[in-house]
Amino acid sequence: MKRRGRQPVRWGLVAFATVWMLIIVPLSAAAAPYAAFVMDARNGEVLYSNNADARLHPASLTKMMTLYVVFEAIENGEISLDDKVQISRHAANEPPSKLGLRAGSTIALRYLIRAAAVKSANDAATALGEAIEGSEAQFARRMNRTAKALGMNRSTFKNANGLTENGHLSTARDMSILGRHLFYDYPEYYNLFSRITADAGIAPVSHTNRRLLEAYRGADGIKTGYTRAAGFNLTASAERNGERIIATVFGGQSTASRNAKVAELLDLGFQKAPTRVAVHRPARPPYLGKLGTAPVMIAAGDDRPAIAAKTVRLTTAAAVVKSLRPQSRPLPQVAPSVIAARDDIERALLAAQQVASATPDATAPAQGSMAVTSETRPELRPTDIVLASALASEPEPEVVTRVSTSGGRHWGINVGRYPSEYKARQVLLKTALNEMATLDGSLRKVVQRPAGFDANFMGMTRESADLACRRLQAKKITCFMIGPS
Repeated sequence: MKRRGRQPVRWGLVAFATVWMLIIVPLSAAAAPYAAFVMDARNGEVLYSNNADARLHPASLTKMMTLYVVFEAIENGEISLDDKVQISRHAANEPPSKLGLRAGSTIALRYLIRAAAVKSANDAATALGEAIEGSEAQFARRMNRTAKALGMNRSTFKNANGLTENGHLSTARDMSILGRHLFYDYPEYYNLFSRITADAGIAPVSHTNRRLLEAYRGADGIKTGYTRAAGFNLTASAERNGERIIATVFGGQSTASRNAKVAELLDLGFQKAPTRVAVHRPARPPYLGKLGTAPVMIAAGDDRPAIAAKTVRLTTAAAVVKSLRPQSRPLPQVAPSVIAARDDIERALLAAQQVASATPDATAPAQGSMAVTSETRPELRPTDIVLASALASEPEPEVVTRVSTSGGRHWGINVGRYPSEYKARQVLLKTALNEMATLDGSLRKVVQRPAGFDANFMGMTRESADLACRRLQAKKITCFMIGPS
């Protein structure tokens, strides 16, 4: 009898659990608001929008902004990929997903970047923010300044990892804008977002979005995110036949349903986007640097991307004490004069000789007097005249090398090869400001190679080139000497 008495209680628990699984759990999973946005990355044209300007929880999509600021700091010399970062207790105590960093340990910056981009590690993202700005709160303020400069007008960041925090909000449109800037502004780092696995120093890590990357043709990024308040978020990018589409979803109900929705939106984007369209890269924001620094504005040249100005952050140690000498613009080569008839030259020379013999002292002033005769000696035959007959009879022109008057300043140094001329010029300027003592007076020169653009300093003596390289290498800047050729 006792056994039968317990049966109703047991069936009641089963019934309650069934109701919970079928009704309560799906409702809680769907609680996060939904938003979606699709754009043509080539020109920024909007192809689809649904609730795209609603301010929602971005979750780990936040790390896209964290990494953008880190890439900017590396490019402008605030920190390098090989710099060692000491892990704070605050970073080590961040909840999962995490790399497993221990407080007090050190790790190279490059491994933190990989962990944040690939595994979406919260401890790595917080450590990156602290490494750049000293504290996560200060880094969040920089994230907000950078977001405004990028045109992300409805985003506010409170932390570097995207964990739910009051006021930490963004939109599907803003995250798509950020994804487009990551692709165009930092192409040398964008490949991180498509790595299925990566070495994060203390452990290998796997991509949180590997299912979509492996299943959707052309997908090469960018970032996933999940918290209970945000739901399942994703900003994805894919390229097919020269067309690139970026799609963002907020508030997915599961990883599978979110991936399916993003794939559907990417398909929609490829269907609506024109096959051929002019590429309009987004304008890069000016470099704002750290708070409290006084940036020096450098106007962008005609051969650089269309940005209003570029700034270089200067600390007290790197303050400019004198201006670099501007380099003279090379003059165009003037072709030698060519006279078609030898007889014309001979007649001109004969007339000059007759005038010279008639007035041998015509060009010399009388002794003790400043008087000069009215007749003047004709100019000597130009040394650069080349006869047409000579050109015809000599198939290989004679090459004359001018004797150098540079005092042995035919050495140089190379400070790297870069994917664009703009990047190479930028590195040359930054290096010149960083090492004025030995590079002052040298010529900054970009040389195009099949594999990229070489950034060179030329017009140096062997001693100054050797000294400059040793000083730059001591500062962890790549450098090697270029001998005379």
